[in-house]
Amino acid sequence: MRITCPLCGERDRREFYYRGAALAAPAEGDSPEVWHAHVHLRDNPAGPVEEWWYHQQGCGSWIRVRRDTSSHEMLAAQLATSEEEG
Repeated sequence: MRITCPLCGERDRREFYYRGAALAAPAEGDSPEVWHAHVHLRDNPAGPVEEWWYHQQGCGSWIRVRRDTSSHEMLAAQLATSEEEG
């Protein structure tokens, strides 16, 4: 699988660290049940999803990727904003 880093160009996915689905995390004071659902009870859709990838062996940027989980086709990639970074 190849990921296009907005700063470095197309690279092998092994240069990146996969963080997971680009979902908003629960608030710090939310119940353990809410956190459990967020961490362990996620959907596993077939089709386009938003994901976080970190260019660990490259520029060190967090990238928000839109990828089709059925074909692994990269639909879009953009740098994460400071409000989104993990």
